[in-house]
Amino acid sequence: MVNDALAQELIDMTDEDRRLQPGALSDDFAAQLAHRRITVRNGDRLAGILDEHGWPTGELVGQEAARRAWLVAQHADRQLDLQRRVLTLMTEAVRAGKADTAQLAMLQDRLLINEGRPQIYGTQIAGVVDGAPVPWPCEDPGTMDQRRAEVGLDPFAVHVARHA
Repeated sequence: MVNDALAQELIDMTDEDRRLQPGALSDDFAAQLAHRRITVRNGDRLAGILDEHGWPTGELVGQEAARRAWLVAQHADRQLDLQRRVLTLMTEAVRAGKADTAQLAMLQDRLLINEGRPQIYGTQIAGVVDGAPVPWPCEDPGTMDQRRAEVGLDPFAVHVARHA
C-alpha cells in the first residue's frame, strides 16, 4: 500500500529544490546559499525517512516519489555519508528488483566524483568547453558505453547531446 503522505512530502521537497536550482548555478551568492540550505535540509529529512522506512521504493511511495527520493540523495553533495548510505540501500533494492539500476549508477558516479575518484558510467558532466559537454574523469572510458548499457543508460554520445 502506497504511503501517500510520504510520497507527497518527497515530491514537495524536490519541487522546492527544483525551484531554487537555477540560482545555485548562477553567480548570486544568496541564491546559491538558499539552494544549498534546501538540499541539506532535504538530505537531513531523507536520513529520517531512511531510519523509519528504509529505502522508499515504488511499492512504498509510488514510482515518481521513489525517483524524487533518489533525486534528494543525488543532490546531497555535502552529505557524503548520506549518499553512501543511500547507495547501499539502493543497491539492495536493485537486487530485489525494487529500484532503478540507472538511478543507482548515476548516484554511484555522483558519489565517486564527490569523493574525488573517477566515475564509472560517465553520468556526471564537469562543464562545457567550446559548446561540448565534458565529463568528469571516468574509469576505462573505452568500455564506458558497455557499462552504461548494462545499467540501462543511453550511450555517452546520446547523454552529452542532451547537455549540449
